[in-house]
Amino acid sequence: MRADLDIVFSALADPTRRQILTMLLEDDMAVTDVADPFEMSLAAISKHLAILATAGLISQERHGRVKWCKLEPDALRSASVWMQGFGQFEPVNLDAFEAFLAQELDSGSD
Repeated sequence: MRADLDIVFSALADPTRRQILTMLLEDDMAVTDVADPFEMSLAAISKHLAILATAGLISQERHGRVKWCKLEPDALRSASVWMQGFGQFEPVNLDAFEAFLAQELDSGSD
């Protein structure tokens, strides 16, 4: 499972790939439609799509001469479960922590 998480997080590390995933939330798309909003070559987009496919985040299938991309949301499940493990900790209240430190510093200088 660790290797799978590494591949997923590595794929998610790139903002272009995250934007592609966001686009695919709406609907399946042809590769050329995925590439449309980006100012990069079709070959570069294809590399991003290959990384997403290797991570299991998307699937691709050919319909005639058109290659379609589809979001595979279940691939994020293991990453989501792993991240939820950190939800057991209370968020740090920075204002309260700062007040505590100020009080400690003041009482230490007496």
